[in-house]
Amino acid sequence: MTKNEAPTGTAPNDLRAFIAEGLERARRRTHALTACDEEELLKQHSPLMSPLVWDLAHVGSQEEQWLVRDVGRMQPLRPEIDKLYDAFEHSRSSRPSLPLLAPSDSRSYLAETRSKTLQILERVPLEGSPLLQGGFAFGMMIQHEQQHAETMLATHQLRVGDPVLHPVAPESGVLADTAGALPAEVHVPAGCFTMGTSVEPWALDNERPAHEVYVPGYWIDTVPVSNGDFLAFMDDGGYSNPDWWTAEGWAHRNDDGLTAPKFWRREGGQWWRTRFGVVEPVPVDEPVQHVSFFEAEAYARWAGRRLPTEAEWEKTARYDPVSGRSRRYPWGDEDPTSRHANLGGGSLRPSPVGSYPAGASALGVRQLIGDVWEWTSSNFGPYPGFRVFPYREYSEVFFGGDYKVLRGGSWAADRAAVRGTFRNWDYPIRRQIFTGFRTARDAAPAGDS
Repeated sequence: MTKNEAPTGTAPNDLRAFIAEGLERARRRTHALTACDEEELLKQHSPLMSPLVWDLAHVGSQEEQWLVRDVGRMQPLRPEIDKLYDAFEHSRSSRPSLPLLAPSDSRSYLAETRSKTLQILERVPLEGSPLLQGGFAFGMMIQHEQQHAETMLATHQLRVGDPVLHPVAPESGVLADTAGALPAEVHVPAGCFTMGTSVEPWALDNERPAHEVYVPGYWIDTVPVSNGDFLAFMDDGGYSNPDWWTAEGWAHRNDDGLTAPKFWRREGGQWWRTRFGVVEPVPVDEPVQHVSFFEAEAYARWAGRRLPTEAEWEKTARYDPVSGRSRRYPWGDEDPTSRHANLGGGSLRPSPVGSYPAGASALGVRQLIGDVWEWTSSNFGPYPGFRVFPYREYSEVFFGGDYKVLRGGSWAADRAAVRGTFRNWDYPIRRQIFTGFRTARDAAPAGDS
């Protein structure tokens, strides 16, 4: 552990139980999100997304390959379906034409695979090889399944028809302050901090290794940009003024006919949104979501600001000026709870801006974890000293200028798949995912204030 890096959270004596609970929590979500009728599971609701039945068997296929075969050294269960559920073999738009397992067969396959996985968990050492150390391979599969749960939620948001998902009420008491009572922005002083991690046991290869980064001073929004904020941009002609858009962003705006965040429409002098089959007025106090990188960038320019870099985002989330070290999460080193962040997908929506005071960073910045993925201005690339593990297709093949980095996790993400070092990435045109943003600005050079 580097002197400026936070310790990890899970005690070894609790690790098997911790893994078993994570596996079960992920599987409950998978089954809940595929509990709709067979027609809904087999249908492709958008060419951007797989049929839900593909996601259902895919999580089992990955678990079989990594845990049953690689870790457990057991005989393959369904080797003939490996290529069907290989995300690199078939595009999402082509997957409905594949000879996929039926929903009932998929569920039986998941049950058989999970039975083997739990047997393996009881007997293998959780140390030694890189795949076993700290239960990494199990953690990788928990994160993978939870990421597909979020993907399936995006598919449900794109489907047409009556609601099939119903929200769970968020825990009370998360709104200790309103956004209006908070400062609009927070100053982060110039200096070095430890970015990435070398000690987090379930961190993925693109989060590694920990390294020192110097960041000039900057100011950053205390809370994410709200729907009300974004409506002001729209009311001021933000979508029709090319001055706020880069050439690439303006071309995308015109090609796709963008006039509002995805799932919004104007009717009767009111902006409405469709959320999992429910049509409702746009709530002005929630973080804006379903906006592309280009829309976020245009808003920031209109506001006289910019999107934060990835290093600025992580320093905001992790740096503790008192100790000088980087925390695991904005609030400290303990794992997320419902006091800290809106996670887990049950709410089916972001919480109002200013929520979760217990989840604030050391500098007082709110909602850095949960609610909405936040666009940064940075391209997705390797850290100095990056090493592929355990396979190139997790990160390395995506490095370059095509993808922008997103940080923080959304309300649809699970606590196992978010942390202060976690990096997400996507094309800058993407809007079906649960993305929002906050803005930043340079600090004055003199005195860094």
